[in-house]
Amino acid sequence: MSATRRGLGVDAGTWAVGIAAGLAAFAIVVVWFAVTTGSALAEVNPNLPRDPFDVFFGSLRGSYRWPAQSTWIVIGVVLFLIGAGLLVFKALGTLRRGRRMIDRAAVQMGRGRVIDALTETGARRTATQLGVTDWVGVPIGLTVHGRKRLYASPEDMVTTIAGPRTGKSTSLVVPAILSAPGAVITTSNKRDVLDTTRAFRAERGRVWAFDPQQVALQPPDWWWNPLSYVTNDLQAAKLAEHFASGSRSADARTDAYFDAAGQDLLAGFLLAAAVDKRPVTDVFTWTTQPGDDVPVGILRRNGYLQMADAVASQVYGEPRRRDSVYGTASQMAACLKIKSIAAWVTPQGEDGVDLRPQFDPASFVGSRDTLYSLSREGKGTAGPLVTALTAATIEAAEQLAVRSPGGRLRVPLLGVLDEAANVCRWRELPALYSHYGSRGIVLITILQSWSQGVDVWGRDGMRTLWSASNVAIYGGGVKEPEFLSELSQMIGDYERDSHTVSSGRGGQSVSRTQGHARILDIADLAALPRGRAVVIASGTPAVLVETEPWMSGPHAAAIRAALAEAQPSVGG
Repeated sequence: MSATRRGLGVDAGTWAVGIAAGLAAFAIVVVWFAVTTGSALAEVNPNLPRDPFDVFFGSLRGSYRWPAQSTWIVIGVVLFLIGAGLLVFKALGTLRRGRRMIDRAAVQMGRGRVIDALTETGARRTATQLGVTDWVGVPIGLTVHGRKRLYASPEDMVTTIAGPRTGKSTSLVVPAILSAPGAVITTSNKRDVLDTTRAFRAERGRVWAFDPQQVALQPPDWWWNPLSYVTNDLQAAKLAEHFASGSRSADARTDAYFDAAGQDLLAGFLLAAAVDKRPVTDVFTWTTQPGDDVPVGILRRNGYLQMADAVASQVYGEPRRRDSVYGTASQMAACLKIKSIAAWVTPQGEDGVDLRPQFDPASFVGSRDTLYSLSREGKGTAGPLVTALTAATIEAAEQLAVRSPGGRLRVPLLGVLDEAANVCRWRELPALYSHYGSRGIVLITILQSWSQGVDVWGRDGMRTLWSASNVAIYGGGVKEPEFLSELSQMIGDYERDSHTVSSGRGGQSVSRTQGHARILDIADLAALPRGRAVVIASGTPAVLVETEPWMSGPHAAAIRAALAEAQPSVGG
């Protein structure tokens, strides 16, 4: 059992005795000072003893005269103490402003040398070993105990679980993007991160804002062809999986046969459209035309005989079953039927010639550009395309890393998958997480709760993702006892000393007992206030940190100026 030690001190009765004794001693000293000084000023009581107790009790008995000057001295002392107390109270209020009751737990958690790997010195040392010279890593926050700034190094993968309105964007997403040395890809269902970081990132490279649902009211002044990702039948199957997982809500009913068959049919249609150089919208059209064997012929002509047979088995299958499979595939590709979404993924010029820039993941990953992918969950979501674009870009980064010295990107790519469970439901992500860290692809996956991850990846997949994260962050706002209980166990216990005072005929006796208790229990974690986070990193104890919003960072003035020009204004 991991346990640190914390003494809880004596009980209330013992405290009361100590306070009473202190007040009595203070009163004796004040009376002694007042009588002694007042007597000297009034020239009375010439033979006062030096013992404060004699003066105090003698004054009570009337053995010594109490001059008027002594009264003024007592009043002066009281006024002085009141004024001094107010000043101290104000100073303590300023010092403790922003501090939380929970901060007392920080001393029992990771601090000092045991967290050196997370400090700027440790992160820089890791970066140097990796050949990264212009980036320390992703900023996490300040330790509550010791005020050390912590970082996730350039090889660390991060997963954050924090509820709504806990400051994820202002204190993690934006600072991470501002720190990135190379290309950045980020997903979201809000416009705040785009508005906050766009001007800053535009100084480093081109900004690509993928906004098919008009989350940030961005025009389709560039486009991406999802079929450029489909270079063979395996890639077609991957793209179909992105459509399947991205289009399915967490509470949707599934059918083992029809879901799998619909996804396979969609993969065949995607491959046929890609090899025949058709627009991706033709894929949706095919899903609405059961019995149309055009895709079968395309696949056969291009040598994909087994895929052609698989599609043909549905095209010529029993009508009722076939229609159900087609209906499933059509639901998966439903976003392609929306005209405003299609404008982002199909050529818009005459005769198929589009003069708009076309996004190329392979070129992007070697640049310092930024890709913002925006979507909303629910009916008409562009989530499948956001997932596909994200996966295509990160896989392009992996391919570049494989060709690079040491098998790593020379300049790390940062991927911030905010709202991952809502707009970027990448099924393979947990299995790929640790691998990407070794390639110089730093990913931050952000979820609102543990159960969100379970909805996307299943219980085992979510545990895989969490375990593969070199840095796991809990930012509060979660009300799931099972998750919070496990988190509490990982944070650990402390040794608790307690004292009990008992009274009897023989006087008072004090007994001391030792036990163990959670450093932070379920209730503490559920009530974790905004501005605090628990960080659990590989090889170190859990650390309590104060998060740092971008408003307190070095780029705050420039960002505020950019936000003043971006409407509507954004919040945290």
